[in-house]
Amino acid sequence: MRIFQSSLGSENVAMENDQDLRDRINSLEKRLDDQNDEMVCLRSTLADALRRIGAIESRRGSSPSKEPVHRRLAQSVSSLTDCNTPNSSQIPRDVSRRQSSSANATIAHSRNSNMSRSNGSLVSECPSSSSASPAPSPSPTSRPQHVQFNSLISDIGHGRTRTPNSSMRTSFVSTPNSLQTAKRWSSTSDFVPTNGLISRKSDSNSLLNLNAKYPVGNMTRTRSAVYSSRNINLYIPSAQREKYSASQTLPLPEAKLKMEWVYGYRGKDCRSNLHLIPTGELVYCIAAIVVLFDAEEHGQRFYLGHTGDVKCLAIHPNKLLIASGQAAGRDPYEGTPHVRIWNSVSLQTLFVLGQGDFGKSVSCVAFSKADGGSMLLIIDESPDQTLSLWEWQKGERGQRIAETRCSSDLVVAVEWNPVPRERFAFVTSGKGHVCFWSLENGTLGRKLGVFESRDKPKYITCLAFADNGDCITGDSNGSLIIWLKGSNVIQKTIRNAHEGPVFCLLTLKDGRLVSGGGKDGQLVLWDLPSYRRTGYITEIPEKYGNVRVAVQGKGSQILVGTTRNCILRGSFDIPFTPLMVGHTEESTGLCVHPSQSQFLSFGYDGRLQLWDTMSRTIIWGKDIRDPIQSACFSPEGQVLVIASTCGKWFVMDSQTRDIYATHMDGTEPVQVVKFSPNGKMLAIGSKDASIYIYQVLDKYRKYYRVGKCVGHTGFVSQMDWACDNLHLQTNSGDCELLYWNTGVCRQITQPSSMRDMEWSSVTCPIGPTSFGVLSEGSEGTDVNSCCASHSRRLLVSGDDGGRLKLFTYPSSQPKSPCHSYQGHSNISCVCFLSDDTRVLSAGGRDSSIIQWTVESS
Repeated sequence: MRIFQSSLGSENVAMENDQDLRDRINSLEKRLDDQNDEMVCLRSTLADALRRIGAIESRRGSSPSKEPVHRRLAQSVSSLTDCNTPNSSQIPRDVSRRQSSSANATIAHSRNSNMSRSNGSLVSECPSSSSASPAPSPSPTSRPQHVQFNSLISDIGHGRTRTPNSSMRTSFVSTPNSLQTAKRWSSTSDFVPTNGLISRKSDSNSLLNLNAKYPVGNMTRTRSAVYSSRNINLYIPSAQREKYSASQTLPLPEAKLKMEWVYGYRGKDCRSNLHLIPTGELVYCIAAIVVLFDAEEHGQRFYLGHTGDVKCLAIHPNKLLIASGQAAGRDPYEGTPHVRIWNSVSLQTLFVLGQGDFGKSVSCVAFSKADGGSMLLIIDESPDQTLSLWEWQKGERGQRIAETRCSSDLVVAVEWNPVPRERFAFVTSGKGHVCFWSLENGTLGRKLGVFESRDKPKYITCLAFADNGDCITGDSNGSLIIWLKGSNVIQKTIRNAHEGPVFCLLTLKDGRLVSGGGKDGQLVLWDLPSYRRTGYITEIPEKYGNVRVAVQGKGSQILVGTTRNCILRGSFDIPFTPLMVGHTEESTGLCVHPSQSQFLSFGYDGRLQLWDTMSRTIIWGKDIRDPIQSACFSPEGQVLVIASTCGKWFVMDSQTRDIYATHMDGTEPVQVVKFSPNGKMLAIGSKDASIYIYQVLDKYRKYYRVGKCVGHTGFVSQMDWACDNLHLQTNSGDCELLYWNTGVCRQITQPSSMRDMEWSSVTCPIGPTSFGVLSEGSEGTDVNSCCASHSRRLLVSGDDGGRLKLFTYPSSQPKSPCHSYQGHSNISCVCFLSDDTRVLSAGGRDSSIIQWTVESS
């Protein structure tokens, strides 16, 4: 008996010693993790300091006797990256062919310590941005030319006649001396000067045929319901006639554009695209841009290596490398879905993975955690939801080590297990499923999560791992599920964690858990491993949307990306305030203040937002129930006219936001609205192909319709008033250029009489001084918007391919040379500020707005 007790006591002592040993090991591992975190912060801080020194040095000019700091920066960052990256010797310093990334990825960090907001007058003492100008992206290869566009340049008159039954199809009949149409511009040699006139080589195909690609019901302002066959005769102004030659080669514009600021964030339909890196910068995506936003210094840098909309981001465990995945883009090869791995300090692309291997888009990316990030998991948003594993450091294109079908349904989340040598390496979830994946000798194994049939949710919307290795999921039922470690069986279910779906889960550094609701807009703090509420709950203001993604900020701060494309900062003790706001639907347009550095943005979400371009902040926002199609300021800037997609338009005070009047013209969208230069007339261009003319009285408070201009066969797309406050020029979706006398609301049938008319604005792409913006093989409506600077030195255009182009004004040559810039997936509107120092572009479908500075080359 004593021997048994003695042996039992020895076993107890041994067990206690084993427990003490495990506790000591766990304590040492925790200290090691903390030290690793400190090392990562130190390396990132050093890299950021070197980057800042390089930026300062590049502004002041480097000494010729010493190697500039910004050139030593890449070496320093690479060595820092090597400290914590397996097989880092295989990372190339430069990936030659694709390193348009060094051209595409630009450091555009602007300092703005002394900002003042506009209110009547704007005074800013902040220095101009020190960012380098983003180099033009490589020109995409030519797409198939389904449609041909001809432009005729004439110095003689012509008449326009319509047969009684012409209806929606109209042809121009020229006088015997009129120019004859020919094939599309294949070269400028097709133009033959004759006796000081410009004519075309004759061709039997005298009429132009443009085929519609979209139905009549499409509400996008840049689309045409019907195209008709027609000739377009343009009359060069008298001042240019003598020296004009269609074969003349124009120089590139002397000025260039530099990306200064990006407004907006993509949170409506994307997850896991908001991160905080140790330099204090927020990393997020919008359009084809990855933005690195320093909220403290109010500066932005941009990674511009992508050629399509960026949909997902992942941060490497060393906190320096970033992986970003894109959807299909504009270019047939470079625009295919792929993943780019790049350095967050130098913005240099290191690897491009899977170019040409993926289908629709890359929906999820994630670096492995337990092995230091040596593998990258990619999920392709194809019908099969293909999952692939990559050893991303092998070769220039990485090496795919495994690939399998992930699920027949949508996959929305993926998370690696941070605990090494666990049975399941990572977990994926989505519509109706959660999958636990094992990886052995390059072979993937999958086990589906087992639910009770009556409680199976429609979506498993988010994933997270606790410090102890527990896998936690949130679902569309508003429940949190804790899965048995190393198993696909449920350990515990917390029902009614939120009202509506759980959209995000965040494991804090102190081991606690934060859950975010997609309907109630709440953030709830949970204790682990007990999984009990702590009593801390905070709610996101409804106007910013509901929680989409949450990340831990500095200290106790939490950063939240919302479903209404906003980024907020706050905590459980401090209310959430916006760092970035944006539009949630298509951003249809912009209008600039006539005298201040301000602009108004609007879109189909029915939201108006007035911005200050100097402080790069929002001044005010207002929600209008109807989707907004167009808007304009009065000449003094005191009144705004806001037009909707249902024919309704409002008159609003630009400061108090009080609505003076509401009017209705038809039931079709109002495509464009503009005041005459003296503010006494207002023109309303509608999708019903009519232009409604109003007289303005009583300091913009009263509007009386004086007539209706009818003659276009397609919707009115652009419009310009003449400086005489009487005449209009308009473009339509049928590629027409018509002139009008608004005093009698009649079309001017002799366009040659308008050749020397002075226009208060130039926004019609089909015009004698602007048709050079139309590219060879253009459909005519590819160019959605153009705008000449107020000094009449520059002309900027935006097209369906997302290309922003800068021309010399006038642009009266076929295939006019230009500087080209990319960042949007498509562009719906472009405009100059009143002082011509900046250009603004609205991204249409990508809901982004980009602010560009105009700089002399």
